Amino acid sequence: MTTHHRSRPRVGHIQFLNCLPLYWGLARSGSLLDLELTKDTPERLGERLVRGELDIGPVSLVDYLRHADELVALSDIAVGCDGPVMSCMIVSQRPLADLEGARVALGSTSRTSVRLARLLLDERHGVAPSYFTCPPDLGVMMQEAEAAVLIGDAALRASLHDAPRLGLEVHDLGAMWKEWTGLPFVFAVWGVRRDYLEREPETVREVHAAFLESRDLSVAEAGKVAEQAARWEDFDAEVLERYFTTLDFRLGARQLEGIAEFADRVGVADQAGRVRLLDPPGAR
Repeated sequence: MTTHHRSRPRVGHIQFLNCLPLYWGLARSGSLLDLELTKDTPERLGERLVRGELDIGPVSLVDYLRHADELVALSDIAVGCDGPVMSCMIVSQRPLADLEGARVALGSTSRTSVRLARLLLDERHGVAPSYFTCPPDLGVMMQEAEAAVLIGDAALRASLHDAPRLGLEVHDLGAMWKEWTGLPFVFAVWGVRRDYLEREPETVREVHAAFLESRDLSVAEAGKVAEQAARWEDFDAEVLERYFTTLDFRLGARQLEGIAEFADRVGVADQAGRVRLLDPPGAR
């Protein structure tokens, strides 16, 4: 008798520290073996999901909104913040209000952070800088520009190690957004391809359940995750624990309000109206 082997779901994983807790939780719960994981930057994972090279994975909010017809988001899992985020920053040589016409370097990794930074500078500070994209190396950026937008590990490193040493101002995008709107901000959601969901609903439910379990494990044991990660990363356990507990991995009513507000302010409110969330497993 032959058994039919399903192929493992192809799942994306952000290669920054911000997704490490979720990855750790998957390893702890044993679900890691059930997934074929691909690590990459947020923007490349989004492109691969849209092209059909991945089935499920984190996708930058801007890309998710743009492809809301082809993707469904898993409810209650995201990468966001409700206040500071610690890893999405504008680092500047002068006050933000003085950046009119100045050169601002965009670290080329996340469309959502870049869009948020431009929105804040434009609407909140009333300046129109001249933007250009370059690799996220703060030293190089500061030779070419007056300010830089950095995300992920490079932003953590810049804000904790380099900016203070270089006498630069550091502005946290999550804190700026919260101060402006009073709302949380969501940088990435977990998208599943609609065609995959129709074909493999059971597998999607299993992956969804695995991520929720992983998220809860990681939040409960953030200290352990931080301790283990600190052996390999250039941040100590205390900083990592603060980071992992500052990040908000939920996607509930307030986070959806934050998404709608952002979509409205960047002029894509109609896209937010097409957002579909997949109910958590066990919900009826």
